Amino acid sequence: MTDMAAKTDMELIEGCLAGDQSCFSELVARYKNLVYSIILRMTKDNEEANDLAQDVFLKIYKNLRSYSSEYRFSTWVIRIATNHVIDQHRRKKQETVPLDACEYELESTGTEASPEAVYLKREQTRRINKIVADLPEMYRIPIVLYHQQGLSYQEISDITAEPLSKVKNRIFRGRKLLKESYLKEGESYGL
Repeated sequence: MTDMAAKTDMELIEGCLAGDQSCFSELVARYKNLVYSIILRMTKDNEEANDLAQDVFLKIYKNLRSYSSEYRFSTWVIRIATNHVIDQHRRKKQETVPLDACEYELESTGTEASPEAVYLKREQTRRINKIVADLPEMYRIPIVLYHQQGLSYQEISDITAEPLSKVKNRIFRGRKLLKESYLKEGESYGL
């Protein structure tokens, strides 16, 4: 028996399709952190992220035959996870809250941050998270995938099944809306 960790994703997929459950277990082990982190950033709820991640892996298992090796397996997995969260969001009619790490670094003087600086950074992060959560979904999803998950424009295009030009445009417009909302909210706080 060959070592599962040494197998490529495609070899594992072929093993799954041939009925080897240990191959699917290895795929889950490889991608569970990626799937969970994407879902958690979109839902902001640990329990819900765990439940949705299990659902995603069931979908992956049921749809392995439809996987095309033309795309990276990780891209296909992210697409399923993202679409599943969006579908759940639509069913529940609740807003998702992404981007907990869109924190802008305060200028560091090389010394420990003061309590005021820590508070200001936390407040800034809270404001940004709220603004991102209020973005229309068509802008919020590409912003999260690009800035939080570090995906390329092409990978986002593959995941969302949108043309590359539309992805670039939505990220550009999403950033513009973020900036306008951030500045407008700052004015209402007297900043």
